Amino acid sequence: MYDFIVLGDWLEFAVRWLHVITAIAWIGSSFYFVALDLGLHRDRNLASGADGEEWQVHGGGFYHIQKYLVAPERMPDDLVWFKWESYATWLSGFALLALVYYLGADLYLVDPSVADLKVWQAILISVGSLALGWVLYDTLCKSKLGDNPTTLMVLLYLILVAMAWGYTQVFTGRAALLHLGAFTATIMSANVFMVIIPNQKIVVADLVAGRIPDPKFGKIAKLRSTHNNYLTLPVIFMMLSNHYPLAFASRYNWVIASLVFLMGVTIRHWFNTRHARKGSPTWTWLATVLIFIVIAWLSTAPLFRAESEAALPLSPAQQKFADAADFAEVSDIVMGRCSMCHAAEPGYEGIHYAPKGVMLDRPDEIARWAPKIYLQAGVSHAMPPANVSFIEPEERAKIVAWYRRVTQGDG
Repeated sequence: MYDFIVLGDWLEFAVRWLHVITAIAWIGSSFYFVALDLGLHRDRNLASGADGEEWQVHGGGFYHIQKYLVAPERMPDDLVWFKWESYATWLSGFALLALVYYLGADLYLVDPSVADLKVWQAILISVGSLALGWVLYDTLCKSKLGDNPTTLMVLLYLILVAMAWGYTQVFTGRAALLHLGAFTATIMSANVFMVIIPNQKIVVADLVAGRIPDPKFGKIAKLRSTHNNYLTLPVIFMMLSNHYPLAFASRYNWVIASLVFLMGVTIRHWFNTRHARKGSPTWTWLATVLIFIVIAWLSTAPLFRAESEAALPLSPAQQKFADAADFAEVSDIVMGRCSMCHAAEPGYEGIHYAPKGVMLDRPDEIARWAPKIYLQAGVSHAMPPANVSFIEPEERAKIVAWYRRVTQGDG
């Protein structure tokens, strides 16, 4: 029978790859069109009636681009829509969230020392928070605050700070930051699906019917697009944060996440100002570096989990690995070959925290991480890196045999 954990790992890899590809397409097109819009020459009286134009060179050819403030006089036959990049990014991202955090809730989503939640409760909070974020944000945008973009952005930031703190009160550290990214990405993708594209379709319908389009629809869509532009970089940070325990396992992880959103603003402000030909605000470089230094300093605060912390209860499935007849032998192998790095206080020179927050210095933790140990040090030779602890082939074979006996019901 095929090893389903291997199949599941490859499925996760495939969905992650899809997510990265679609995200690159969405972010790339978003950044390009924002830069294009800001860089248009609007001081020219164009015969076409366009609002602005720009000449660009790329790939050995020249491009002459014009933008109409509302719409051209008639609808072109070959109009290209940029929407599927956003939809595919969100759908693949949610699928990845389900594969990693919902199916692996015992490891990645629920931490009883933070909030003693049932898996179904944690998943309900996860899904509900994503929906609530969009409803709250959309309501604010449609209120009178929509006419005051600066105030609206400040309120949006305060909501993100509140969510950063809130997620750390119910989920593991890595899940908290990941969910903050998903919360923000849901707002961004819903902006495209619920506002930007529908507004553009209204304009198209008016053109086809021979009516003059209302410019308010373009104004609303542009506001949402601007929000997306400033939120993109922090979302990327949140999605990568699960690889860096200093970001997600710090006591001040929610503060770190909040500061990352400010870095997103300073970085995008520099690019947007340059693209608009309004100078080069070098102060943003200094501000970004200072914020990053503060983040690095905050990350040195004590990790949530200390060596003296009481062992968390194992799930029934995890307990089977601990109850296996050969568990003591496997536990000795893992602690002997892996715990010099994967410990509350790593002993390997240059390692200051457990990689990815995985602790393998206690038997209960070894049982908890059994699937990953099997994949990383049994089926593959990914761990230890470069085999620095000289784990023997026979030891890898014992890890594989232990895992398979338990999962096949012979443990």
